[in-house]
Amino acid sequence: MSARLSDELRKTIKKRNVPIVKGDKVRVMRGEYYGKEGKVTMIDYKHYKIGMEGIMVKKPSGKEKAIPIHPSNVMITELKLTDERRKKTLGR
Repeated sequence: MSARLSDELRKTIKKRNVPIVKGDKVRVMRGEYYGKEGKVTMIDYKHYKIGMEGIMVKKPSGKEKAIPIHPSNVMITELKLTDERRKKTLGR
């Protein structure tokens, strides 16, 4: 499940898109939440959706749940590079 990179990251990494990981910072580029930024908190491979902090809905029980967003509607603005394998594949 990949998303496109911002122009700055695209120049440094020399790739157009990379797989999304929990902890990446993304910006919504389409839809009702256009312009909102936040970290990825949930990845749902079954329904092909991601959840972000800051885009939540309050349930009747009082708990908050992330609103699912399709990864094609977001742009990665900051990568989480704590994983050695990911550092290696991105050439850093």
